[in-house]
Amino acid sequence: MSLHVFLYGARVSSTLDSPPVPALDVSARTAPRRRTRVLALPEARWALLATAAFLSALPLHFADAPGWTYGPLYAIAYLAGGWEPLLEGLRALRRTTLDVDLLMIVAALGAAAIGQVLDGALLIVIFATSGALEALATARTADSVRGLLDLAPATATRVTADGEESVPVNRLRVGDELLIRPGERIGADARVLDGTSEADQATITGEPLPVLKTPGDEVFAGTLNGTGALRVRVERDPTDSVIARIVTLVEEASRTKAPTQLFIEKIEQRYAVGVVAATLTVFAVPLAFGADLTGALLRAMTFMIVASPCAVVLATMPPLLSAIATAGRHGVLVKSALAMERLGEIDTAALDKTGTLTEGAPEVTAVRPATGSGLDEDALLALAAAAEHPSEHPLARAIVAAARTRDLRLAPARDFAAKPGHGVTATVDGRVVTVGRPDPGLDTDTHTDANTDAYTDAYTDTDVEGGTVVRVERDGALVGTLVLADHPRADAAETAAGLTALTGTSPVLLTGDNPRAAAQVATATGITDVRASLLPEDKVTAVRELQRAGRKVLFVGDGVNDAPALAAAHSGIAMGRAGSDLALETADAVVVRDELAAIPAVVRLSRAARRLVVQNLLVAGTFITVLVLWDLLGHLPLPLGVAGHEGSTVLVGLNGLRLLRESAWRLRESAGRRPDVGRPRAL
Repeated sequence: MSLHVFLYGARVSSTLDSPPVPALDVSARTAPRRRTRVLALPEARWALLATAAFLSALPLHFADAPGWTYGPLYAIAYLAGGWEPLLEGLRALRRTTLDVDLLMIVAALGAAAIGQVLDGALLIVIFATSGALEALATARTADSVRGLLDLAPATATRVTADGEESVPVNRLRVGDELLIRPGERIGADARVLDGTSEADQATITGEPLPVLKTPGDEVFAGTLNGTGALRVRVERDPTDSVIARIVTLVEEASRTKAPTQLFIEKIEQRYAVGVVAATLTVFAVPLAFGADLTGALLRAMTFMIVASPCAVVLATMPPLLSAIATAGRHGVLVKSALAMERLGEIDTAALDKTGTLTEGAPEVTAVRPATGSGLDEDALLALAAAAEHPSEHPLARAIVAAARTRDLRLAPARDFAAKPGHGVTATVDGRVVTVGRPDPGLDTDTHTDANTDAYTDAYTDTDVEGGTVVRVERDGALVGTLVLADHPRADAAETAAGLTALTGTSPVLLTGDNPRAAAQVATATGITDVRASLLPEDKVTAVRELQRAGRKVLFVGDGVNDAPALAAAHSGIAMGRAGSDLALETADAVVVRDELAAIPAVVRLSRAARRLVVQNLLVAGTFITVLVLWDLLGHLPLPLGVAGHEGSTVLVGLNGLRLLRESAWRLRESAGRRPDVGRPRAL
């Protein structure tokens, strides 16, 4: 059965009358985690066995214990870590393809054949571990896509001439009418025909607050209905809904290979063929001119060892793995060495707004008592918080939190009632208090209420701050207004400046929120390129436009709606504290502590690691070239060849470990010093 068959669904009520308001499950905003356990993968189990056997044999070997004590352990390491690459290599040979994995197995067996068992076991362990990491990355990508299945229910209630029927969502067709009751997920992209409610569509558009839905408004599959009931008409086939396109975009981007990866694969193939051909030549030519079999074989095995790319492998991994460890200590989880390398290649940054540059939750920014109300700011806020206290709405929670911050006493509320899209009403200290959004039809130029100035001031604040106005009435009379807004993070401006210094260009703001809110955040953070009201595919389009222009884009986001752009970008970073499971799994790195300043810091660290990789490759290449030429043109003693090979391996490994030092991590450039643009400080 296809992925899309499972992907959509809804359960809806049999009436448009609002039943008692249920408590909405906030955890329903994101899909539950479906993570493949590491040891569930056979590649990981075999690699663990090979590593354990190798580490057990090592001290016995160095202690000159009898061979029978460590020989079986080495044999286990060879078998556990080598059987699968050997089998895959032989299958590749049947397709006339030779890869480096097979070459490493042959080199390991060759080393064992001439007594260098430890060298061969080390090669086996390195490549077994690499294969396990690749299998884990593949499994986690599949997990992230499957996580979308939980964003939408499996069935929907379709309204027919004979009443209602529950049907699988994959059977819905354009034009079908559905009934959505409070607290349920919407089963298809549709348009509201009747009813009023609010939809939490943060998973699709990234908007931090539920959006009012009235007749004529669009709703999206997988979003969460609020406290009202809706009747909607399906406008898109389930396989073409916004959330379905998210799945498709993530799958396509995950299957796409980077040009660097394709280049490496070509080099591996040519290198493997070249070393095998050269080894056979080194063995056959002396033998043809009368050399003894043992001498020719010894020279060929020496060549196989010194030409093996063990040092080349370690030239790349220690710097990148050290950088990963250092980043992890400072709250940034980079998922792979490839991801760490790609972070340093970026030359353009694109940032989501809600939950990334901003806190992702509304806060009270202004408290304005109405003239003649007899209330000061604290009294007005306490009155509103008392009425909102029983509510689960995000605005209500923000108002209550603001009152608690000021240590205000909240009077008990009775007769609480919520009206979707309008607000709440409760009796506080014997007076009826109503808290809600101003009437959209209010004309502040002609309205004759003596307290209209409170509305006008609030609207003015909203124009400047990009916030949401909430009115407070007592016994039907306006007593004041509150303004709530989603604030930029404290380090948002510093992060934008840091990324500008690193890339040479100002970041791009990509958000599903409205243009006014986007402009407010852009002004506060110094970003000039702003693109608002974007659906997930629009963000992907923006990222791909930048990449078609030759840019290597870093995208930073946190929601399900950001996952396609995270996957499509050259590199992706997700905010970890409030990030959706799909975004966390799709991204190359996760900022666990939500510290924005860590983003330019990890880019600097990646660039330092890439510089060390280049240094190590030069060292490894030089050693391999010298030793190979020595073996071909002269007589390279086997112990000296092994010492040179292992010495270069140790040298590049130690060089890479330099990034484990605390000084490798810098949240910002030194004071009074021009920020590096692509040139991190020498370590």
